Amino acid sequence: MIDFDHLLFNIEFDSRTPAPGALLVAEPFLRDAYFQHAVICLIEYAPSSTAMGIVMNHPTAYSLAHLISSIDPALEIPVFCGGPLSCDRLYYMHTLGTEIIPDSRKIKQGLYIGGDFNAMTHYVNSGYPTEGCIRFFVGYSGWSQCQLDQELNEHTWAVADFDTPESLLTGRGDKYWHRKVRTLGSDFRGWRYHPQNPQAN
Repeated sequence: MIDFDHLLFNIEFDSRTPAPGALLVAEPFLRDAYFQHAVICLIEYAPSSTAMGIVMNHPTAYSLAHLISSIDPALEIPVFCGGPLSCDRLYYMHTLGTEIIPDSRKIKQGLYIGGDFNAMTHYVNSGYPTEGCIRFFVGYSGWSQCQLDQELNEHTWAVADFDTPESLLTGRGDKYWHRKVRTLGSDFRGWRYHPQNPQAN
């Protein structure tokens, strides 16, 4: 018989301090609609300070052409919900760098956010690949001073890394969360037994 209490709660959490580009993997009991089974990429973080991140794996019902009139409507490019703040703003993370999208901000080696809007629309409308290359979000996630430190101490999040920037921009939904949980190691295997909606079981 599987001891689920032991699997879910007897976990050795990584005590390292996260940095921009690190991933926050939501613990399985987090029920907030924005963060349930979420994987967040940190954009800004310093200990005892404020923080900003983007939820990577929660798609919306919108495509990019719904939000930007200059995007070819024939292109079915998904838009994700980055979090509950500034939901009237569009963000984009990419691997394209400053040569393709000037004025991009480097988050971590090979991973960028934002940049020249016209260059971005030209890239998309030219039919270049988006999956694994660029991902679009409405809204972002933010923490007040020391808030994220407290949540990390409470084990609301497990800290992880991504293998490649391309893998970070590939996949969606609950499968994306499960994929990241598997990278946390055997201590977290109990998290994989916990469905996104327990009432559906």
